[in-house]
Amino acid sequence: MSEKKFSILPAHVGVIMDGNGRWAKNRGLPRQMGHIEGAKTFRRIGEYAGNLGVKHISFYAFSTENWARPEEEVNAIMKLFGDYLQEAEERLQENLEKGIRLRFLGDRSRLTPELAAAMDYLENSTKDMTKVNLNLAVNYGGQQEILHSVKNIAEDVLSGKIKPDEITLETIGNGLYTEEQPPVDLVIRPSGEQRLSNFLLWQSAYAEFWYSDVLWPDFSEEDFDEALRAYEKRNRRFGGV
Repeated sequence: MSEKKFSILPAHVGVIMDGNGRWAKNRGLPRQMGHIEGAKTFRRIGEYAGNLGVKHISFYAFSTENWARPEEEVNAIMKLFGDYLQEAEERLQENLEKGIRLRFLGDRSRLTPELAAAMDYLENSTKDMTKVNLNLAVNYGGQQEILHSVKNIAEDVLSGKIKPDEITLETIGNGLYTEEQPPVDLVIRPSGEQRLSNFLLWQSAYAEFWYSDVLWPDFSEEDFDEALRAYEKRNRRFGGV
């Protein structure tokens, strides 16, 4: 457990893992090398956040728009994801002892059956864990997620399960991939970019944002601490005074 103390911790942190390609380019390396280093950072920061006491943390790994990248790069990312799933299966008992629940956000229809089966297995195996909820967004888009929820609600209306005037904000929220998880309190985006990029749009309605010029593979525990210290100082009014 870390010795660092924070007076206020966000219940849910969203992390946009950005800058892998630029990190590799700056070193004259193939973009795939940046993703390999970025995957190491993901493992390290995820574990560190859990040790600090962050209950929910969501990492943006691969968006619905990322399929437009070069095929070689996409294949490399999917291989890394497969490697992570295999490692998570091998470390399943360790993760259970740490109380880690794994959840995968996104549309799995475009992923291989092998990847989808491994995701299902890990989610089912860790579903009763309550200490840390680690979300990994793969083939994810925030607009698409909201659309998915609305379509399901429309089907319930057509079948008579619910009336249109009974639809609430909670109804839509309950149909999202993050069902039963709290809204995002803090969004962290390294690499110098300052946009949400279709990440957890509904959940981040009142999130605080923290940006850094550090590229994701170089993102450290100290950088994460800096984001949490900045969050401590924010005055969150949620539309009030």
